[in-house]
Amino acid sequence: MHRYIIKRLILMIPVLLGISIIVFFIMALIPGDAAQAILGSFATPENVARLRAELGLDKPLVQRYFIWLGNIVQGDFGRSYSLDRPVIDEVLDRLGPTMLLAGTSLILASILGMFAGIVAAIKQFGWQDAAFTFVVLIGISTPSFWLGLMFVLLFSLQLGWFPVSGMTAVVGGGGFLDVVRHLVLPSVTLAVVATGVIARLTRSTMLEVLRRDFVRSARAKGLPERTVIMKHAFRNALVNIIPVLGIQAGFVIGGAVYIETVFQWPGIGRMLVNAILTRDVLLVQGGVVVVAAIYVVINLMADVLQHVLDPRISV
Repeated sequence: MHRYIIKRLILMIPVLLGISIIVFFIMALIPGDAAQAILGSFATPENVARLRAELGLDKPLVQRYFIWLGNIVQGDFGRSYSLDRPVIDEVLDRLGPTMLLAGTSLILASILGMFAGIVAAIKQFGWQDAAFTFVVLIGISTPSFWLGLMFVLLFSLQLGWFPVSGMTAVVGGGGFLDVVRHLVLPSVTLAVVATGVIARLTRSTMLEVLRRDFVRSARAKGLPERTVIMKHAFRNALVNIIPVLGIQAGFVIGGAVYIETVFQWPGIGRMLVNAILTRDVLLVQGGVVVVAAIYVVINLMADVLQHVLDPRISV
């Protein structure tokens, strides 16, 4: 087990390095002068030149990358010019709301998706299978941002069941129930697509496992059908489902960018949108690197859990 974890940790290094290269050079190759965009069109050439020097934009591109990477390794992500505070402080402040939203969505998607997939597999070709397949297809095909807007129109503006936006009420908010009420619509919206993907995979994996000899043997022994399904079939299918849960975690965190914008959720996604609009290069780079690192760690945890369930799986 320890060797497996060490190998996975070593493999994370080139992945994170590749992410840093992609993020840095994409931001560096965006047309226009970042210093000019930050200061505005009426800034004097002297001020623009001074800001370019402060940002290191007057140095060669490759040299700038290694300076930036060296600072990140030391925990220095730079300073946000649009917010006038350290990038890492802003990212950490926004990380909690994003992880709350993404974590809730992933839990919802995992529970509902696996439940739907199990039922559809057990009732193959039945009306339950057809109904779940139809709902899953609609869920996967519906854009999350559009679904979020429809939820706001229906459940917030028309029915008044949930707040329109934000994480807490402007006046007198901040309690647990207040956060839960604000969390319902964005988390459900974000979970829809992931639920469909997990349900389809669970169904196909369960159908494959249910045809295996050990399941037939369990039924021949007279075991209750619930025991056969959950203890024998689902437990073996879970080995192939777990990696997809890790992948969907990445999609959920990435999808938080536009869901947080729709619902004005104060997380990293909304921060990145504002940083892009203001050309706050260091804030964008820092936010993307932190989110990517979290995604890599989540996939590492999924791989380790898969290895625990099936030790035959190796790097």
